[in-house]
Amino acid sequence: MKALLSHNIGGPETLAVAEIDAPTPAAGEVLVSVKACGINFPDTLMIRDLYQARPPRPFSPGIEISGVIEALGVGVSGWNVGDAIIAVLEWGGLAEEVAVPSERLLHLPAGISFEAGAGLLLTFGTTIHALKDRGQIKAGETLLVLGAAGGVGLAAVEMGKALGARVIAAVSTEEKAQIAREAGADDVILYGRAPFDKDQSRALATAFKNACGPNGADLVYDAVGGDYAEPALRALGWQGRYLVIGFTAGIPKLPLNLTLLKSCDIRGVFFGAFLERHPKQNAANMAELFDMLRAGKISPRISATLPLHRGGDAIALLADRKATGKVIVTMGD
Repeated sequence: MKALLSHNIGGPETLAVAEIDAPTPAAGEVLVSVKACGINFPDTLMIRDLYQARPPRPFSPGIEISGVIEALGVGVSGWNVGDAIIAVLEWGGLAEEVAVPSERLLHLPAGISFEAGAGLLLTFGTTIHALKDRGQIKAGETLLVLGAAGGVGLAAVEMGKALGARVIAAVSTEEKAQIAREAGADDVILYGRAPFDKDQSRALATAFKNACGPNGADLVYDAVGGDYAEPALRALGWQGRYLVIGFTAGIPKLPLNLTLLKSCDIRGVFFGAFLERHPKQNAANMAELFDMLRAGKISPRISATLPLHRGGDAIALLADRKATGKVIVTMGD
């Protein structure tokens, strides 16, 4: 079978397609014929050895897949050969076949394409966990979303609206602003390219505050970090919740005196660990997510679909912050 492999530490240009042996499912696993793989920010880090998971090389990146079950390992029940599935992996999704623990599988929702299915779990799964479990979002609250035209950012805009929030989307270009508006954002803020000096940081904080209103934001959804984080924290209201999703602009250093003055919380969101530790709670979240999908309240937005031999280009789109919505790799030509 073909797989996109990382043999050496480096960027997307170091990845290459190779022929390798197909895996054999162990006890409790199923063999999946991968149809599509969603690209996510951890993929950009893992190939550089900058992610918390560091698989032995050579390995295939890719942590979000859709596909069809080809074979069942010993002890697997509740699944059949031919079932269409979606799943979140530790790695290995950029390959034609992969062995997956059966407890990681979910049925591909009816009427959803393999491409859309591969762009569903990491973005919307992370977001429903962030907003509901970590953020305790309530209808009528104000949600400020940084990086609102990216995969998780757009998911936060759509899900925030579905949960009854007023959503302020922060993006870097007018093109991305239009995408955020189409996803349902109530207001949009354009920010410049970091790094920021003190005056630029204060100006951005003022823009965030003006958009959020006199009471500030109830929640900040931050998948960007870097110099954008402190202005967003300054726009948070009394007893607000700052949700740490990711660091596409770098890991920030925040003045903790602001948390005292605002009596606010900074809350980490680690969806992968949540999946492992709380499978029943995640299953309930997924059921609610699929209900929203069927009702048309959310919809994965795919900005690019590339074949496996261009998987490195797909990861580069995300690493270079050129993607709006999800980038998907398919196993066909």
